Amino acid sequence: MRSDDDERLLSAGYGRTFIVMSFLVATFNFADRSVFAVTAQQIKADLSLSDFQLGILQGVAFALLYALLGVPIGRLAERVSRVKIITAAIVFWSMITMACSLVGSFAQLMLCRIGVGVGEAGSQPATSSLVGDLFPRERRASIMGLILLGSPIGTFLGASVGGAVSGVWGWRAAFIVMGLPGVVLGLLVLLLLREPRRGLADNLPPVQAPAPNFGVFLKVVGRKPALMFVIAGGALAGFGMSSISQFLAVFLARVYDLPVRSAGALYGTISALALDSGLLIGSFGTDWLARRGDGRWPAWGAAIGLFIAPFSYWIAFNAATPALGTVLLIISGCFLLLYYGPTIGMIQNLLEPRMRATGAAVFGMFYTLVGYGGGPTFVGWMSDRFAASSFHGGDYLALCRATAAKAHAIDALHRACATASAEGLRSALMSAVCVFFVAGIMFLLAARTLRRDYYVAAPAA
Repeated sequence: MRSDDDERLLSAGYGRTFIVMSFLVATFNFADRSVFAVTAQQIKADLSLSDFQLGILQGVAFALLYALLGVPIGRLAERVSRVKIITAAIVFWSMITMACSLVGSFAQLMLCRIGVGVGEAGSQPATSSLVGDLFPRERRASIMGLILLGSPIGTFLGASVGGAVSGVWGWRAAFIVMGLPGVVLGLLVLLLLREPRRGLADNLPPVQAPAPNFGVFLKVVGRKPALMFVIAGGALAGFGMSSISQFLAVFLARVYDLPVRSAGALYGTISALALDSGLLIGSFGTDWLARRGDGRWPAWGAAIGLFIAPFSYWIAFNAATPALGTVLLIISGCFLLLYYGPTIGMIQNLLEPRMRATGAAVFGMFYTLVGYGGGPTFVGWMSDRFAASSFHGGDYLALCRATAAKAHAIDALHRACATASAEGLRSALMSAVCVFFVAGIMFLLAARTLRRDYYVAAPAA
């Protein structure tokens, strides 16, 4: 039996409030990430870094504690207020983002990136768990798709505003401008959102027993092959997606000889349009097909997009002009992002209410370790290797460390460095997207037992 408070939390009005606030949290989550991507070239020159060091800062440094703390925070979200967890997370990561403006070395910036990862580790597991308690199964992928529209908007905001600010006042000012609004948003989340009881949307009776321990969770995962393959497929797809997202602005600046501000605006436009279209089509499309046809469509739709994406990206990375490259990168990103909304929805639908935050956190851990931890680091390392092999003027890293990819190279050495760095990054990104084929296979394997493995709630008496 639902109380009046329960009915208010399930009302359309509160649902809209929850979606808007969660959308804003996702927006500033990704804005704070993308401001680093768009200022990476300036940071590289200012701190005299290599591409491999940039890859570490955008990959391992961000992913390290994000991944390690994600599961403990997810377990905590099964027991305490998820709204308070989200509030604390966004305030913390926003303050650390602003602290990035004060660094003077690679080591200091790495510590700040680790801190940003710690803060962001608390957001998505708690949000995903709240969606599971506030919306029915057949709407969860669509609702997550709406919330995750904050990621392209945030990417566009971080890239365009961060790029504009850094172009006028430098990269340090960009971190301050992007971090400050998150502190205010954290306070609004605490004021406007309420904590629902577990299993509310599934009409389960209130449960006083403690949440199942992690060992029980692992046994449930072991009994559901679809869940294991969905997590594996999403993590592998994240490897390629993070590789592209963290180096796309740098790629545009190098290959098309663009200044930071122009490359940032173009990167933000590409990301926003690709992510918007991919998330909406993937989330709403597979929910619609699953309701009217076969419950395996979320996995099938993800696989289709992942199999097409590598071919599309290979063509896009070799486009001769910025205009053609922009169109092809948007199309490629749309195919790629078909997987993300259905993945989050499937994880929620495969688990009982008291395990959903843990499931989201485990996915986040693997996505972060494999995706953010592996992808950008791999691309940065391979970019230096490919660039060195195509540079014929001596020791590439020694000669080009501070001059590669400058927008207005004026002598033969600078031009040779710029050409080598552009070709190196192009080859590295083309290698990274091959992982999408393996990710697509994982989703096809998940589809085999997906209908059997879905969690079905017994209605309250």
